[in-house]
Amino acid sequence: MHRYQFRAHCRENVDPQRLFRETLPALQNRMREHGASHLSLFHFDMQLFLYYESSAQSVDPHELFAHCEDALEAWPGTSNPRRWIPMTDIFHYQNPISEEHWLRKNASARPYARIAHLQPDKVARYVFYHYQYQEEKPGDGDKYGMIGLHENLMFFYSEDPATIEMPPYSGGLSTSNTPTDWAGTMEPHFIPWSQPAEPSRIWLEIPLILRA
Repeated sequence: MHRYQFRAHCRENVDPQRLFRETLPALQNRMREHGASHLSLFHFDMQLFLYYESSAQSVDPHELFAHCEDALEAWPGTSNPRRWIPMTDIFHYQNPISEEHWLRKNASARPYARIAHLQPDKVARYVFYHYQYQEEKPGDGDKYGMIGLHENLMFFYSEDPATIEMPPYSGGLSTSNTPTDWAGTMEPHFIPWSQPAEPSRIWLEIPLILRA
């Protein structure tokens, strides 16, 4: 089982909620064709944040959303225009090791997401701490919780209510160096939002456009 996180940006005068909800049947057909599942799309202003899963090792979001290409801005950086930018997995509470291990047991759980900005000069330290936490304490939070990073922007995908269970594997570190004051250690890494967000000014919850 593989997990995917991407970000994109809508063109001006595009209504993201209307666009993607109206084209949901086309998306569902493409998901069946390519073996994608548990897809969730969130937005913040004109920015889009995408999560999905697949047993296939490579499922391109450009193929899933081919019917929406013209509504998205092209990102520079490669010879071919990209509408969806991959986000790097910098933290997960669990790593799927099989389809059986990854089955959802709570049909009422709903996806939710938050975003945050890191201080550019503290990105490496943040990633270091999170790798240490991930490998010292696997299963310490929502089984499906995962943080993706692009530039200094983070996308935290999770599900509510959280699924808390120990994974069927051990972490990669036998140390116990994760800070006990986790929140206090992490706070200096962030760029706060200009307006207070609930429950903090660091992580901003963003609305779900659709799930499929």
